[in-house]
Amino acid sequence: MLTLTVILVVALAGFAASAVRHVPIGQVHSLYRRGKPLRLLQPGTHWVLPGLDRIGHRIDLAGQVLRFEQPQTDSHELRGTVYWQVLEPERADAVIDEAAQLIRRSALDALSVEPMPSSADRRDLGTRMKQAINGVLRERGVMVTRVELEIA
Repeated sequence: MLTLTVILVVALAGFAASAVRHVPIGQVHSLYRRGKPLRLLQPGTHWVLPGLDRIGHRIDLAGQVLRFEQPQTDSHELRGTVYWQVLEPERADAVIDEAAQLIRRSALDALSVEPMPSSADRRDLGTRMKQAINGVLRERGVMVTRVELEIA
């Protein structure tokens, strides 16, 4: 009887431990139940249903850095860095896995319509690129904060 009680207590403790989720400061976790989004877990400790609930995405609210490079044209190679962050995790949850590719593609698309800048025009081109990329990302809850370009 004592063995059965010990096994039961250990099983209940294990179940309770698996039901607790801690979200660090600066992150938001999306909680899914049966493959459908349920809610966002803000920083802190939360109770979830083990076996039914799972963490879908761990969304970092701090800034992210993305490097990109435009293929060489006219003996110039244009490289850049895009600084971005998630502002609205509810909207960003659906696209967070593809955010880096979406930003890179948007940056290269913005560069393809712009003429090759001189070294003095890099800051102006970076500002125009930032505005163009943010136009694409705004409804997705992500924002580009800065674009730095370098011509090689």
